[in-house]
Amino acid sequence: MTSPVVELDNLKVKLGRREILRGISCRLGVSGQGRAVGLLGPNGAGKSTLILTLLGFHRAVEGRARVLGLECGRQLREVRSRIGYMPETDSFIGNMTAVTFLRLLAELSGLPKEAALEKSHEVLFHVGLGEARYRQLRTYSQGMKQMAKLAQALVHGPELVILDEPTNGLDPAARQRMLKLVREMKEEQGMNVLLCSHLLRDVEQVCDEVVIMKDGLVAHECNLEEERRSNKCFVELEVTGNDSNLRTALPGIGADGVSEGSGRWRIVLPPNVEVQAVWDLMAQENLLVRKLSHRRDTLEEIFLKAMGHITHTPGEGVGVG
Repeated sequence: MTSPVVELDNLKVKLGRREILRGISCRLGVSGQGRAVGLLGPNGAGKSTLILTLLGFHRAVEGRARVLGLECGRQLREVRSRIGYMPETDSFIGNMTAVTFLRLLAELSGLPKEAALEKSHEVLFHVGLGEARYRQLRTYSQGMKQMAKLAQALVHGPELVILDEPTNGLDPAARQRMLKLVREMKEEQGMNVLLCSHLLRDVEQVCDEVVIMKDGLVAHECNLEEERRSNKCFVELEVTGNDSNLRTALPGIGADGVSEGSGRWRIVLPPNVEVQAVWDLMAQENLLVRKLSHRRDTLEEIFLKAMGHITHTPGEGVGVG
């Protein structure tokens, strides 16, 4: 039976007297399937505290956290041996060469010396630092440092890689290379990835699931694969005329909608129905269209809803924020 990559049950964490994580419960990813989970939220939402709790630097005051089926509190050594961590801030020994630094971390992770050195060379070539592997890390550019941080997270062959702002400070070309490497990690190497980023486009490109945090709680969970497959179209409509029959007429084109009064409607179209069908229906109902706009739902919309900046429309049918 497959188990979640990360499993949280009523997890509560305090720093001093302040409760940072206030009872989080969720199941993220499926072990052994190479999944990428995006972790989103504003500053102070508890993302960093959650990551450090999974790594064993903070202890839960209540509830529990499990990674790859292991208890973070009681099986910390085993947990850390199976996790790779790319921190947001640089944590290098500046006068070490990249290959020496990676070999040291690989040995600390339990690899024998020869295997650690071989793996260090291999991973540095993989991330594009093969030609610079004998340079001291303090001489690296920002983009090179980001790739070196990724390399040290991968050097011991972890099952789960936690990436904290991996594209921070990268130019567009380097950013795309980083995201390509993340996709390869999950699709070709079967690694699980927990990606923490404030760039929604990055998360949308590489992640299969998203967890949005707010004020120490999970505000929303979303399966991006299902969102992509559904590919629904959201229509905002304003009409003049008697629209009392519109609700019962919408299912005729496979749509659903909510009236906001005064001729304003929010309508959801399934993937196989084009916007033209709405225009045709309005003509059939003798309604004059004053305004019609449409869009596909995006991660930005989902995030704003979770933050409360867009509210879901109450009432029957599907509410579209």
